[in-house]
Amino acid sequence: MVRTEEVPYRGLILDFFGVLTFNMVEVISSFEDRERITRGTFLRAWADPRGQELFRALELDRISQTDWNSEFAALLGVAPDDLMARYLHDAFPAYPVMEVARQARAAGIRTAVLSNSLGRQPYDPYAGFDLSGTFDEVVLSAEHGVRKPDPAIFRLVLDRLGVPAEECLFVDDSEQNLAAAAELGITPLLGLDEKVIARRLRELLRLPGL
Repeated sequence: MVRTEEVPYRGLILDFFGVLTFNMVEVISSFEDRERITRGTFLRAWADPRGQELFRALELDRISQTDWNSEFAALLGVAPDDLMARYLHDAFPAYPVMEVARQARAAGIRTAVLSNSLGRQPYDPYAGFDLSGTFDEVVLSAEHGVRKPDPAIFRLVLDRLGVPAEECLFVDDSEQNLAAAAELGITPLLGLDEKVIARRLRELLRLPGL
């Protein structure tokens, strides 16, 4: 086991979608193929001001997932039934990153998940990940009324971990979120490939390979 005082980082904060799950570009592409819609349709709807507001409202628990299903489906031109479940069908666990998180925690590094929530009813994207059993802290935007990249949610997770920003690593697949974390002194790490992320985290946290 690595002794905590030998490790430059004492805190590890991980995004959920795209870091602890498969790459979201691949997840979206698979969704579009299953729905038989043109690739790029989802991202165009997401970039639409109406789509942006729907995601923001859902992440802040201002609308229900069922309402999101209905309204975002209209932007996509698909059926609304269980849209979130259909969208996230291939958001399987990124096992290499999950294993590094467990390894880091066992080495005395404080670990947290920081996620802009997509709701938990009727579909719970976090089910089956055992986040509460794997991480010291789990911070979901909908439960606190604040979302990334707002600095307040980063301060919240730092307070929960009890680790200074300068001693924390943050992995996310959004450069906007990484920039917000960096402004607070947290070391940012872009996470797009689970094997690359796992290898880089082991290097930075001085964890042995498995």
